[in-house]
Amino acid sequence: MYSFLINYSIFTTSNNLYFSTLKIFNDLSQYNSTKKTFVTIGTFDGVHVGHQKVIKKLVKSAQKKDAISLLLTFFPHPRMVLQKDIDIKLINTIDERIQLLEKIGLEALVIQPFTEEFSKLTALDFVRKILVNTLNISKLIIGYDHHFGKNREGNFEQLEEYGHTYDFQVNEISQKDIDNIAVSSTKIRKALENGAIEKANNFLGYCFMLTGEVVKGNNLGEKIGFPTANLCIKETYKLIPKTGAYLVKSTLNNEQVFGMMNIGFRPTVSGKNQTIEIHFFNFNDNLYGKRIQIEVLTFLRDEQKFESVEALQQQLKKDKEKSLELINGTFFE
Repeated sequence: MYSFLINYSIFTTSNNLYFSTLKIFNDLSQYNSTKKTFVTIGTFDGVHVGHQKVIKKLVKSAQKKDAISLLLTFFPHPRMVLQKDIDIKLINTIDERIQLLEKIGLEALVIQPFTEEFSKLTALDFVRKILVNTLNISKLIIGYDHHFGKNREGNFEQLEEYGHTYDFQVNEISQKDIDNIAVSSTKIRKALENGAIEKANNFLGYCFMLTGEVVKGNNLGEKIGFPTANLCIKETYKLIPKTGAYLVKSTLNNEQVFGMMNIGFRPTVSGKNQTIEIHFFNFNDNLYGKRIQIEVLTFLRDEQKFESVEALQQQLKKDKEKSLELINGTFFE
């Protein structure tokens, strides 16, 4: 059941020792090139296997024609701007999204600030002002069921018409399925909210990550023999998985380190705020103030309220035994 957990070497997200030539532009006004571009558009939250298929095809196609492979994305997420009453959480922070995109071979990333004013661009103005006049588009590659422009009025058929008018090609990528279930950012979010980490990771094509700074806690873990790194994630829009205990790994001091993580409210000691605490195995260095990234491998158990701190300590020992069995088991061979 856990065999897929080690198949994501292409996205070893804790290790930043990769080489990248990605050029990042913080809005459309910064981009200026006379070279033709092959473009894809979208929020790409999660950069999941469906997204990866689109981007890899974009990169390959651009390389054949000596064009620039360019992804136009938006931040904040359009729903955060247009549906403010909905508290949407995202799979990736913008920095995590950039990190993932860097590893696919993309040449240019334009992160356009999404505002209400920007959302009022008609489909025609979007194509003419942005794709043609700003990005010098030669080909547009999009996923299935893509809509754009004011009120999402633009669709694939319109894009084809505009392509004939402004001399660019349009290619649509077919729907990507896993076990006959369509991959989508929405389904990945739901899986994470339900603690279905294996399912989410399978859809993502890499291990879901949490990135933040290690801050001081109340030192309870250290007192009972399980010192923890308390992770503070500043991005309030970042999706935090279901409360409970998880098996995780990270790259610390250039070494892969496993551990177990608890997400929750510490009911045994009457905690009031949600915390993210990681106990690393065989690691004793001081991490306070350091920014680390955690890869979430699998869900261990739900959060519980124990009769005493001693009972909690005994459960943590069981959690560690289970974690070490998984780490040393056949799924890591």
